[in-house]
Amino acid sequence: MANMTIIGILEKMTGKDKDYRYMATSDLLSELNKDGFRADVDLEAKLTSSVLQQLDDAAGDVSGLAVKCLTPLVKKVNEDRVLEMVNKLCDKLLNGKDPNRDIASIAIKTIIAEVTTPSLAEKVVVSLSPQLIKGVVSTDKSAEIKCECLDILCDVLQRFGNLVPKDHGSILEALLCQLSSVQTSVRKKSVSCIASLAPSLSDDLLAKGTLEVVKLLKNKTAKPEIIRTNIQMIGALSRSVGYRFGSHLSETVPLLINYCTTASENDEELREYSLQALESFLMRCPRDISGYTGDVLHLCLEYLSYDPNFTDTMDEDTDDGDHDEDEDEQSADEYTDDEDASWKVRRAAAKCLSAIIISRPEMLSSLYLEACPKMIERFKEREENVKMDIFNTFTELLRQTGNVNKGQTDMDQSSPRWLLKQEVPKIVKSLNRQLREKSIKTKVGAFSVLKELVVVLPDCLADHIGSLVPGIEKALNDKSSTSNLKIEALVFTRLVMTSHSPSVFHPYIQALSSPILSAVGDRYYKVTAEALRVCGELVRVLRPNFETRLLDFRPYIGPIYNAILTRLANQDQDQEVKECAISCMSLVISTFGDSLQRELPACLPILVDRMGNEITRLTAVKAFAVIAGSPLKINLSCVLEQVISELTAFLRKANRVLRQATLGTLNSIVVTYGDQIGSSAYEQIIAELSSLISETDLHMTALALELCCTTMSDRKSNQNVGLTVRHKVLPQALILIRSSLLQGQALQALQRFFAVLVGTSNTSFDTLLDSLLSSTKPSSSTSSSSSSSLSSAGAGPAKQALCSIAQCVAVLCLAAGDQKCGSTVEMLKGILIGDSTTGNAAKQHLALLCLGEIGRRKDLSSHAQIETIVIESFQSPFEEIKSAASYALGNIAVGNLSKYLPFILNQIDNQQKKQYLLLHSLKEVIARQSTTGQSELRDSYVEKILALLFNHCESEEEGVRNVVAECLGKIALIEPNKLIPALKERTGSPTAFTRATVVIAIKYSIVERTEKIDEILLREISNFLMLIKDSDRHVRRAAVLALSTAAHNKPNLIKGLLPELLPLLYDQTVVKKEMIRTVDLGPFKHVVDDGLELRKAGFECVDTLLDSCLDQVNPSSFIAPFLISGLSDHYDVKMPCHLILSKLADKCPSAVLAVLDSLVEPIEKTINHRPKTDAVKQEVDRNEDMIRSALRAIASISRVSGSDCSMKFKMLMNHITSTPSLSEKFNAVRSE
Repeated sequence: MANMTIIGILEKMTGKDKDYRYMATSDLLSELNKDGFRADVDLEAKLTSSVLQQLDDAAGDVSGLAVKCLTPLVKKVNEDRVLEMVNKLCDKLLNGKDPNRDIASIAIKTIIAEVTTPSLAEKVVVSLSPQLIKGVVSTDKSAEIKCECLDILCDVLQRFGNLVPKDHGSILEALLCQLSSVQTSVRKKSVSCIASLAPSLSDDLLAKGTLEVVKLLKNKTAKPEIIRTNIQMIGALSRSVGYRFGSHLSETVPLLINYCTTASENDEELREYSLQALESFLMRCPRDISGYTGDVLHLCLEYLSYDPNFTDTMDEDTDDGDHDEDEDEQSADEYTDDEDASWKVRRAAAKCLSAIIISRPEMLSSLYLEACPKMIERFKEREENVKMDIFNTFTELLRQTGNVNKGQTDMDQSSPRWLLKQEVPKIVKSLNRQLREKSIKTKVGAFSVLKELVVVLPDCLADHIGSLVPGIEKALNDKSSTSNLKIEALVFTRLVMTSHSPSVFHPYIQALSSPILSAVGDRYYKVTAEALRVCGELVRVLRPNFETRLLDFRPYIGPIYNAILTRLANQDQDQEVKECAISCMSLVISTFGDSLQRELPACLPILVDRMGNEITRLTAVKAFAVIAGSPLKINLSCVLEQVISELTAFLRKANRVLRQATLGTLNSIVVTYGDQIGSSAYEQIIAELSSLISETDLHMTALALELCCTTMSDRKSNQNVGLTVRHKVLPQALILIRSSLLQGQALQALQRFFAVLVGTSNTSFDTLLDSLLSSTKPSSSTSSSSSSSLSSAGAGPAKQALCSIAQCVAVLCLAAGDQKCGSTVEMLKGILIGDSTTGNAAKQHLALLCLGEIGRRKDLSSHAQIETIVIESFQSPFEEIKSAASYALGNIAVGNLSKYLPFILNQIDNQQKKQYLLLHSLKEVIARQSTTGQSELRDSYVEKILALLFNHCESEEEGVRNVVAECLGKIALIEPNKLIPALKERTGSPTAFTRATVVIAIKYSIVERTEKIDEILLREISNFLMLIKDSDRHVRRAAVLALSTAAHNKPNLIKGLLPELLPLLYDQTVVKKEMIRTVDLGPFKHVVDDGLELRKAGFECVDTLLDSCLDQVNPSSFIAPFLISGLSDHYDVKMPCHLILSKLADKCPSAVLAVLDSLVEPIEKTINHRPKTDAVKQEVDRNEDMIRSALRAIASISRVSGSDCSMKFKMLMNHITSTPSLSEKFNAVRSE
C-alpha cells in the first residue's frame, strides 16, 4: 500500500506545473522520513532516478527539496543504488551543463555527509576519488569545476581518507601539483584538501609531501603568490597532523623566519602567513619547536609594532591626567589608509605571541622581561581589531600567570607575579589612555585586561584607584556607552572593591556612588544586577568596621537605600535583579540599620514577603542571616515571629540548599534574638531539626547540632526545651555516634552537643555516660574468643565509631567537672584490670581509647599506676587493644610530659618486644608537641629521643621505620637547627634503610603552615631530594614522596631545583626490566614488579607539580614518551596518568593536541579492556573504575578546541558514542 503511494507521488513529480512538482517532492520527503518506510528493488530504482531527475528541475525550490530527499534516501536504499547516484552526480558535475553543476556538487556533499557504514564509505571513496582527481588535474576543465571537485574531495578525505591507503600516493601527488596552479582559488582549495588527507597519510608519504613543499619554498625564484601558497600549506599541514610534523621543523622554521625578515615592504601577506604557520608550530609541535622559541619570540615582538606607513610621534611618557579628550581622539584618527595591510602582520604577530604564552608556561618570567613592556606599549595600536588581539594576548599572559601561581602567596624577584607587579604602573597608565578613547570596543577591552589583572594580583591597584575613577565614571555616565561596557566597568569596580582595602576608596566615594546608583536604575536587567552587586561592596567600603568611623557615611545612606528599595519593591522584574536587590538590602540594613530605624518597618515586611516566594526564598533566608549577624543588633520585633515560623517550616522542605541556609539563619537569629523567642517556637525548631541528624548528610547534621547547642545555651531556654532535646535529639545523636562515617565538623558539633547537654538541668552526667558506653554494645556476638581481631568477635561499632565515642566521653567528662571526670577514669581503670575475655575485650578497647582522649585534655597523674595498667594491655591477644593501648599511653603522656615521657623512653630501652607499640606512643607525644606551636620537650628529652630513633632507622620492619621517620620529621619542626644537620649527615649512610628513613622524615617536616624550619630547608633540601639518584629503589621512592609533599605544601622550596630534578623524576616513571622478577611457586610462576610503587609515586608527583609549579614543567617533554608509556602501564599507574592527562588538557591543551594521535591507542585499549570471565568482583570493580577514569580524560580532551582535527580521536569518540555501555558511562562522567 505504501509502495503504491510512493508510485503515485513519483508520477506527480513529473507534472508540468512547478507547484505540483514542489508539493509532490515535499510529500516524497515526508514519506522517506517515516521510520517504517521500506522499498523493494524496483521501487529503489524509480526513487533514485526520480530524485536525480528533480535535481535538474528548473525551479530552484523544487531542486532544493530534492537535495533534502537525499538525506533519508541514502539510508533507505541499498549501497549499490547510493554508489550509482554518486557516479551519476559526479559525471554531471564534470561533464554536465553549467546550471546543473552547483546542485550536483551540493547533492554529492549531502550524500557523503549521510554515509555512515564503513562498507559504503569505502565503495564511495574508491569510486569517487579517481573521478574527482581526474577533474582536478584535467587541463580542459574550468577553475570552477576544479574548485568544486576539490571541495568534495576535501569532504571525502576528511571523513574516509583512512579507508583507501593504497590511493594516498597518487592523490597526494595530484594535489601537490595544484599548489603551482595559476588560479588562486584552486591553490587555496588544494591546501585544504591536502590538510584533510594528511592525518591519514603514512609517515613516509607525509615526509614526502612535506619535503616537496619545503623544496618549493626554497626556490627563491618562485612567484610571490606561489611562495605564499606553500607557506599556507606548511601551516595547514602542521595544524592537521600535529606532533608528526615536528621532525620537519628544523627545515621549515628557519625558512619562514627568513621569509618574514627578507620579504619586500609591500608583501604583508607573506609575513602574515609565515607568522600564522609559526603560530601553528607552537601550538601543535611544542616539544620540537623548543629550540626556536626564542627566535620566534623576537620575531613576534619585532612585528607587533610593524607599521611602515605610520610614525607615532606622540611621546607616551608625557601622559598627563588632564589631557584633552578631543586631542586624544584626533590623534587616533590622524591616519587612515584603506590599502594599508600591515595591520594583518601585527595581528598575526599578536596571535603568534599568544601561542608562545599558552604553550610555554615555563617561559613566563622571560616573557615578562622581554614581551610585557612591548605589549603595554602596543596598547596604543591604531587598528581596533589588532588592539583587541593585543588585549587578548596580554590577558592570556595574565591568565597563565594566575594558573602557574595558583594558591601561592610568596613572591621572589624572579617569579612571574613579582615581575608583573613591577609593570602595574605602566599597565594602568597605558590603559587609562585607552579608557579615554572614543571607541566602545576599546574601552571594553581595557576593562577586560584590568579585570584579569585584579584577579591575578588582587591588591595591585591601591595606588592607582584615583587615576581609574574617571574612566569608570565616563563608562557609566556617557550616553554613548553600551550595556556591555557598563557591565564590564561594574564588574571591574566590584572586583577592585572586593580585593582592596576600603580606605583606598574613601577619597573617591562621592565620584563613584552617583554613577553606580544611576546604573541601579538602568533598563537592562544585567546592568542593574551588576550595579546592585557593586552597591553591596560599596556598603562595605563605606563602613568597614563598627568600632571606628573612618568616613562620614551618613549622606550616602539615603540615596543607596532608596535606589535599592525601588528595585526591591518592584515585583515585575528579572529574577537575578530580585535576588541582587534582596542581598544588597540585607547588607544595607546590617551595616546602616542604626540610621534606618524609621525605614525598617516598611522594608523588613518586603523581605519577609520574599521568603514566601519560591523563587526568592533562598536569597531572602540568607538575607536574614546577614541581618541577624550584624553587630548593630537590628530591631526585628515587627517581623521576628513570622520569620521564625517561616524558617521552621523550611526545615521540612526537600530542597537541601534551602534547609542548610535555614539552619544557619536560625542559628544567627537565636544567638542575637534568643531572649525574644518563645519556648514553643524553640520546641518546634528542635523537633524539626532532629529529623535532619543522620550519617547520610554530615554537613546538614553539623549545622543541626550547632543550632541545637545554640538553643540549649540560650538563657531563656527552659526545661521544656531541654526535655524536647532529650527525647528528640539525643536518640538521633546516639545512633549517629555509631556511624563509621562520622568525622570533621559533624564530630566536633556532636562533642559540643554532649558538653552543652550535660550542663543543662534536664540530663544527668551518669545517664549520658551510660548512654554513650552502651552504644558500643554489639547487636549480636559469637563465642570465637580465639580470634586475634575484635571485629570477628562480635558485631560491635567500627573502629572509627569507637574513636568518636571516646572523644565524646572525654568532652563529657571535662564538661562535668573534676569529680565526675576522676570517678570515670577510675571506672575505666577498673575495666582494664578485669580479665581479657572476648566479652570484656570490647569494653577494654573503648576504655583505652577513652583514657587516651581524657589524658590528652587533662593531667591524669593523680590516678596511681595508670601508665602501668595501660601498658599491661600491650600483652592482649587482640591487635585493636594493643593499638588502642599505644594510643592511650602516648596521649596520657601529653597531659603530663615530665612524669610519663621518661616512663615511655625507659620502656623503649628495656622492652624490646614492645618497641613498635611504644614508638607509636612516642609518636603521639611528638605529633601533639609539633602542632601546638610551643613545645614542652626539654633538651634532655630531645637528645634521648633522637638517640633512640636513630638506632631504629635501620630496622628491618617497614612499620617501625615509618614511625621513626614521622617522629624525626615532627621533632625537626620543633628543633630544626639540631635535626636537619643530623638528618643530612645520614644521607650518606651505607645502609639504604637509613637513607630512606631520613628522606621520609623530611617529608613529614614539610607542612602547609609556615614554620621556622622552612628557612633551613630552603638551603638543605637538595641534599635529600637528590637521593632520587640513589641505587636503592626504596630510597628513590622516599625522595619522590618528599618531592611530592614539598610541591604540594611549599613549592618555593623546590622551584630552583626542578630543572635538575625533573629529568630524574621522569626517569622513575619508566618500566625497568631489571626491576621485574619471576617467582617460581611450583605449579605456576608469579611475576613481581618491584618498580610499580615507584612509578605510581612518580606520576602522582608530576600530578602535584602541575598544580603548583606549572611554570617549571615542560609538558611536551613529559607527555612523550613518559605519559604515553604510563597510559599503557599497570592499573595503579594508569589512574594517576588519566588525572594528569585531564589536567594537561585543561591547562596546556596545545601540548596534548600535539601528540593526540599517539595518546588515543593506549586509552582505547583501556576502555575496551574486559576482565577474565572468572574474575572476582574486586577485579571487575577496579576495571570499571579504570574505564570511568579513562573516559574522564577523554571528556577533558573533547572539550579542547581542535581535538576534532585528529582522525584517530574522532574515530575513538564515534566508537564511544556508538557503544551503548561506553556511551552511558561517558555521558555520566561528562555531567559530573
